Amino acid sequence: MAMHLSRLGYDVVAVDNLARRGWDEEGGTYSLVPIPTMEQRVDRWHELTGNTIIWHHLDLCDHKALDAFMAEFVPEAVVHLAEQRSAPFSMIDRDHAVRTQVNNIVGNLNLMFAINERAPDCHLVKLGTMGEYGCPNIDIEEGYLTIEHNGRTDTLPYPKVPHSFYHLSKVADSQNIHFGTRIWGMRATDLNQGVVYGNQTQDTMLHPDLMTRLDFDSIWGTALNRFCVQAAAGLPMTVYGQGGQTRGYLDIRDTMACITLAIEHPAERGQCRVFNQFTEQFNLNELADMVLRARKARGWETTIAHVPNPRVESESHYYNAKHSALVDLGLQPHLLDESLLESMIELVEQHVDQIDPVLLQQPSVNWRTGGNEVWDAYASQSQVMAATDSIDSLVASQARPRAAQLQQD
Repeated sequence: MAMHLSRLGYDVVAVDNLARRGWDEEGGTYSLVPIPTMEQRVDRWHELTGNTIIWHHLDLCDHKALDAFMAEFVPEAVVHLAEQRSAPFSMIDRDHAVRTQVNNIVGNLNLMFAINERAPDCHLVKLGTMGEYGCPNIDIEEGYLTIEHNGRTDTLPYPKVPHSFYHLSKVADSQNIHFGTRIWGMRATDLNQGVVYGNQTQDTMLHPDLMTRLDFDSIWGTALNRFCVQAAAGLPMTVYGQGGQTRGYLDIRDTMACITLAIEHPAERGQCRVFNQFTEQFNLNELADMVLRARKARGWETTIAHVPNPRVESESHYYNAKHSALVDLGLQPHLLDESLLESMIELVEQHVDQIDPVLLQQPSVNWRTGGNEVWDAYASQSQVMAATDSIDSLVASQARPRAAQLQQD
């Protein structure tokens, strides 16, 4: 996102506490596409484009550092993506649930206070999630629902039935932001995003150092990523339960476009806008079938395996979410088709020797019981690694032997 806005001519300051890389080390997970350091990435971007992205190592939970940062830069808009984003991570145990909610809720609150006190006209563009809504048996509106009750009518925030402790943290964020717009007159846009697929944009394709993550494990990877990696590795695609779980999806390029549209059309003072940020709806069976067809077109056989669902969720349900606001602002969606799936599979095939089949085949977290033996094995191995060990050494020690054995088989 920072590169996209920089290319469009915005002055961009990127802030990150690098927690995501630490969580990888903790759980033995990794991006299939190697990701250089932030310093290397911003230097490469400047080398290739002449544009400068200022990079600060900062934690939103450190309110004093955040306050000083906002006082120095006084931004016109803040794109808030700095939250723990994994539902399974939040369901491992008490510690991971608490860490998720503290990081997300406290960080967001600190940012709200810093905006109000240091840059009160700043537009907060906050990445939410469609998972806040759950799967109600009525249409999902864009943030608000007009109801009639006992002869009276009102428009209220849409009811939320979140799927995990992570999604609960996002619900709290949304309520806090709504409250902030009412008491302080903040400008805010809450983007309830669906599941993102793809990892290539105009900017990431400039150089391998600029690529974004491709997560495929059961903690961080989305279903479509996992299916593509499983297919490329010659493994069955594992569908949780019956496979009727339906969600909204969008191309990573549309994520960039949606956030840009929100920035270019800011909310009014005191307004909390909610946009449902996705372009299409699919269930798991439909996604697996699409990958199967894309593989078959390349002459490769792929199988689908239904496994017990580790999550507590409906596997066959009504789902119809409205998503017209961003289209009305000018969004031109990139829809999911076999050519895009083929490009994803081709990218995965370039890194097939990095694939760890265990990360793919066994869900490591159960919603009712927490982290299982798969999680425990990776977490315990990570704890005994030297602090100086890199993600690359972790990949080398875990992924390559299993991938080599898979190829021999």
